[in-house]
Amino acid sequence: MSRFLRFASIFCLAVLPCAAQQKPAAQTAQQQAAAPAAASAPAQQQGPKKRVAVMNFDYGTVKTDVASIYGTDQDVGKGITDLMVQKLVQDGKYSVIERAALDKILSEQNFSNSDRADATSAAKIGKILGVDAIILGSITKFGRDDKKVGGVAGGRSGWTGAIAGMGKKDSKAEVSITARMVNTSTGEILASVTGSGESSRSGMFLGGAGGGPGGAGGGAFDMSSSNFAQTILGEAVMKAVADTATQLSAVAPSLPTVKMTYSGLVADVSGSTLILNFGSKSGVRVGDKVDISRAIRTVKDPATGKVLKTVTNKLGEAVVTEVDADSATATYNGATPPKVGDVANNTP
Repeated sequence: MSRFLRFASIFCLAVLPCAAQQKPAAQTAQQQAAAPAAASAPAQQQGPKKRVAVMNFDYGTVKTDVASIYGTDQDVGKGITDLMVQKLVQDGKYSVIERAALDKILSEQNFSNSDRADATSAAKIGKILGVDAIILGSITKFGRDDKKVGGVAGGRSGWTGAIAGMGKKDSKAEVSITARMVNTSTGEILASVTGSGESSRSGMFLGGAGGGPGGAGGGAFDMSSSNFAQTILGEAVMKAVADTATQLSAVAPSLPTVKMTYSGLVADVSGSTLILNFGSKSGVRVGDKVDISRAIRTVKDPATGKVLKTVTNKLGEAVVTEVDADSATATYNGATPPKVGDVANNTP
């Protein structure tokens, strides 16, 4: 029996140190495996994204050049705006309002294209949309470079690039865009940037390789198409848009948040889910906290009978979960159940 106990004691003394050494090694391996995952985890953006809307860029300065390139007037301002919205969404620094919502407001407010570069008008539209800022701008250059082409200086011929008999020489395409970011509360210009792009290739045809003036191919004008992107003018446009969008994204952290004050009523109650009778037109955003109160009495002017103030009693709070133009859905939290007609408002 003693021989067995001595053998068991020797075995324990030999095995326990090995186990003790293996455990830290296993922990170290786990820590090392977790470290790269932690290091590669993307940094969380602080706070909600700032909301912006992008107006159609004005292209009046280059209208003659555009007609020369394509043989007729084309709204390159709208085309570049669509590309700008796409790039800002991809960059992820802003929450960009949908084009359909902006167009609806523009139509309702009778906002013409001639006002697209006016900061005061843009701020008014931005306030209705409930965005932090509105982006507007102009296209200042759209065509080929200004170098001599085959012995011909200057000329703006977009698709030939030279006059017959004077020699033909390829030229590069150049595009410049100026963009401004406007505070929707004050009309103040928060940032002004200029983006530019030049094609890395050169060629006689800015817009393409035949099919009509400018090499547009006789099809519908579409800057988002792959055909346009492959032209030297398309290459310059893409670079100018990317340059401008990068500069706009860089100012996102310093952009002030516009806090809107709004008030309305509870239009529907289903358990803890409320429908409010105001929405994005009033400046409501997903994540907003709204006080839910009940009117207990009104104070009137004894001389005129005019209501001076409505005294309310707060019931609880609701957090907005969905928003459309004229209504908002919110989740209610409070001791007293709300009912249709209760007051809903926020405090900036």
